[in-house]
Amino acid sequence: QVPLVESGGGSVQAGGSLRVSCEFSDYRYMGNCMGWLRQVPGKEREGVAAIRTGGYTTFYADSVKGRFTISPDNAKNAVHLQMDSLRPDDSGMYYCATWGSSGGDCMDHSNGIHAWGQGTLVTVSS
Repeated sequence: QVPLVESGGGSVQAGGSLRVSCEFSDYRYMGNCMGWLRQVPGKEREGVAAIRTGGYTTFYADSVKGRFTISPDNAKNAVHLQMDSLRPDDSGMYYCATWGSSGGDCMDHSNGIHAWGQGTLVTVSS
């Protein structure tokens, strides 16, 4: 059973909105952080948004602050990423993940990723 399953994403014009969701099914993999990393061709995956699984503190990359919102959905064992005012440079493959952060900063992935989702493509056209 895949511990993280993503849904949502798609294509939209610049200025539009999309939502991606990530449902988790196996708490054995759960770290103290959960969120999304984005990958574009030729670049490493970079953190976009994250949430602390205990306490729900949120974290965002500077490029998405004020436009993206990550939120928990306890009824569905899921987290959602609402993406508004999308720009072409937001395009990429969005991977849901869970990891542990010893320092409490969930934008720090240096301890390694516990589990990945399958990825969902977001395309923003100009």
